[in-house]
Amino acid sequence: MADYDIGIIGGGAGGLTAASGAAQLGAKTLLVEKEPLLGGDCLHFGCVPSKTLIKSAKVYHYMKIAQDFGLPAVDLPPVDFSQIAARIAGVIQTIQRHDSEERFCSLGAKVLFGEPFFSDEHTIDLDGKKITADHWVIATGSSAMIPPIPGLDQCPHLTNRDIFFLQELPESMIVLGGGPIGIEMSQAFARLGCQVTVVERNTQILGPEDADMAAIVQEVLEKEGVAFRLGCTAQEVKDLGSGRQLVIQTEDGRSETIEAKDILVALGRKANVEGLNLDALAIKHSPRGMPVDKRCRTKHKHIYAVGDCNGGLQFTHVAGYEGGIALSNAILHLPRKADYTWVPWCTYTDPEIGSIGMNEKRARAAGIEPKVIIEEFSGNDRALAEGQSKGCFKLVLDEKEKPIGVQVVGPEAGNIINQWVGIMNGKVKLSTVAGAIHPYPTLAEISKRAAGNVFAPKLYSEKVKKTLKFFFNLKGRACSLDSLDE
Repeated sequence: MADYDIGIIGGGAGGLTAASGAAQLGAKTLLVEKEPLLGGDCLHFGCVPSKTLIKSAKVYHYMKIAQDFGLPAVDLPPVDFSQIAARIAGVIQTIQRHDSEERFCSLGAKVLFGEPFFSDEHTIDLDGKKITADHWVIATGSSAMIPPIPGLDQCPHLTNRDIFFLQELPESMIVLGGGPIGIEMSQAFARLGCQVTVVERNTQILGPEDADMAAIVQEVLEKEGVAFRLGCTAQEVKDLGSGRQLVIQTEDGRSETIEAKDILVALGRKANVEGLNLDALAIKHSPRGMPVDKRCRTKHKHIYAVGDCNGGLQFTHVAGYEGGIALSNAILHLPRKADYTWVPWCTYTDPEIGSIGMNEKRARAAGIEPKVIIEEFSGNDRALAEGQSKGCFKLVLDEKEKPIGVQVVGPEAGNIINQWVGIMNGKVKLSTVAGAIHPYPTLAEISKRAAGNVFAPKLYSEKVKKTLKFFFNLKGRACSLDSLDE
């Protein structure tokens, strides 16, 4: 007889979902977390602090451009970053109450803290104590990947574990990496008054996105003072005492030197799989994670891996989803498989980028030549009223004009994508979207307009006009620009 029906290692989004559900279904549940508090990287070092920081930076930025909204100019003092750090800590503390040991105990789950490792496929060792479970869910997440750049290991640098708790705003910063984390933090710190330089080896920021969508974000950040060194690779890092020095190689092979007060490393993530003794279980693993099947099972069918540690999509909402997949299989014994067809994601720059399904790049990689409907926010009344007309909405269709993806770069892109989560998963017809009543004036009206433009060329074609004229004797145009000149 095992000590527990199910044991979960890791108290982030995936682990908390599995633990909460299992306990409420009546399973004797154990949750083990290595950090002092539950919540995982997202709560303490990722999503929550980053979005809190982004909001503070956005408010400060809008105060600086008050004149653009017909308001008096404001002479702002410099930012006291310790106050922002205190606000971030307060938000984390508030949310932490929901992810507390007391709450999970009230649900029926036992919470233990420490760093466990497997001694066999049903047993972990936690501080010298053997604990067994019928099923195990590994949900250990990921951490910042530190690349082998010469000198970096000898030079103080920042990662997502440090940047939200600085007590002073760096006067300058080099950001290594042009992915979502690097770009979000670049804009936030630049808005607060830090001189930011982004170094990215690719020639485009936000690599998975379509180039035209990423370019809109880059253009905005450049106007706000962020410098970009794209197509460049980091060669060496030096500690100058009062600052940091980075040697880069440009796309044409030249070497250049950049200096800044601090360096932020945002070059991707590595799975937290070391120390679990997975080799003893013959579970393959690498810095990318451990392979799982569509039910999130490892080689051992009673051991699951969910979230960042399984090498899949690294989003908090995906980790929670996979935690539910593991729960369904382990406790409900329902052979539920993960389906990632309509996974949405967002990058919380200003303007935001939101995406679901395929963009043009992924469609062509899948052998599909997409038809694309684009609507500009410059034609959306609410966007104009709010002074946020930069960006566009992109509806991607296959050869049969079936929607296969939506991308949005613009204000509230994440919330607009939420509408399409329901549309895509519910298999709602585009004609329904086009014909539905949307409240005016809202940013989400852009969805209705894009859907309508799929049908407009056919509906307002010459063939239709001739047919209506034949049957109903319609008289045609009542005005033309030429007649105005007369």
